[in-house]
Amino acid sequence: MEKELIGKFELLIENQDTEQLKQELASLHPADIAELCNTLEVEQARLVYRQLDNEIAADVLIEMDEDARKEFLDLLPSETIAKEFIDYMDTDDAVDIIQEMDEDKQEEVLSHIEDIEQASDIVDLMQYDENTAGGLMGTEMVVVNENMSMPECLQEMRKQAEDMDEIYNVYVVDDDGRLRGLFPLKKMITNPSVSKVKYVMTENKIVAHVDTPISEVVQMIEKYDLVAVPVIDSIGRLQGRITVDDVIDELREQQEHDYQMASGITSDVETNDTVLRQTRARIPWLLIGMLGGIGNSLLLGNFEQTFASHPELLLFIPLIGGTGGNVGTQSSALVVQGLANKSLSTDNIWKKIWKEFCVSLINATIISVLVLGYNYFKFGAVAEVTWAVPVSLFATIIISTIWGTFIPLIFERIHIDPAIATGPFIQITNDLMGMIIYIAIISGFCV
Repeated sequence: MEKELIGKFELLIENQDTEQLKQELASLHPADIAELCNTLEVEQARLVYRQLDNEIAADVLIEMDEDARKEFLDLLPSETIAKEFIDYMDTDDAVDIIQEMDEDKQEEVLSHIEDIEQASDIVDLMQYDENTAGGLMGTEMVVVNENMSMPECLQEMRKQAEDMDEIYNVYVVDDDGRLRGLFPLKKMITNPSVSKVKYVMTENKIVAHVDTPISEVVQMIEKYDLVAVPVIDSIGRLQGRITVDDVIDELREQQEHDYQMASGITSDVETNDTVLRQTRARIPWLLIGMLGGIGNSLLLGNFEQTFASHPELLLFIPLIGGTGGNVGTQSSALVVQGLANKSLSTDNIWKKIWKEFCVSLINATIISVLVLGYNYFKFGAVAEVTWAVPVSLFATIIISTIWGTFIPLIFERIHIDPAIATGPFIQITNDLMGMIIYIAIISGFCV
């Protein structure tokens, strides 16, 4: 949101011009109002919320940044949160909001929800792991029985649709609540005389189970271009649905998490998190990197005489370490990406390693020849450094590429997040391996 617009709202709030403020807010999307509230002081945001009707206020609350929302909700009584916000949310959004509170406040808010059925659904959803389809799904959906006649079906759809903002699909269940298929709305128009729903419904083959990982739900929606996926339990009963907007939010969070992991940040942090929280998230890999650096210095310290008699070899230490880290990160990034989108599995490890070996062979040859040419003109054909550095680079590139390919695949196999392998882990280990290779080779050339 532009600074001028934010300044305009701040002036209206300062002057307590609630009538004009209400008019200006009416022209904004809930997401824009949420962005405004993120920049305001808590009391200012509270005044903004007073100018909104309950449904818009609930949408705005969902769109707010987590920290700003928590600060805002901490000021409100549990009864106000329940009756002015939660009552107007879909169950999946309500669960997200309530789970951000401490246990005591969760119980208080739930006790003030007037719709007992909604409260029950929220409690049920809170039992699922947040990283599964059950933890992401909502229960708002239109459901009809397969034995309904067309008039009964239409009446039931109208009744259920009154309390819903969006209708993505109409689900068909049997008498035991098991999912049977989808009801195509087109059939309501083209075949109004058909006796029962089950004769016009279409089979629904794409479903998620309550314990399906969210990453698989994301791939499902992306692969089949879906707007919603039904969620069933172990015996096929319909439990809820996951919509594409839920998946987009989750996909963004996953990308942020993977990016932070690749950058050496061990837990999810935001730019406005406290100094202590950010420090705790960053320091582990920095300490590991420090130990790796000390290991390198100890290793190089054992060859002081070699470097003293051939000081030009010192000039290429950054080249060896940097190149090894770069090629390892490239390889691991491609593998992690393949694992994430299911284009690669741990069943074809050796095929992937062979392919990366061929790529590394070409890259190593090109880079080594270029460095050989540079050293030839700078140091001459007989200088040890002329040949030692290109050979070291060649070996480092090949081994670092294979290592960068192998490690995320192994991490995936032993159920460790392979995103770790795209960042500091590969940088540190490849740096050490590069130095070991360099020392071993120059020791052979410089005897």
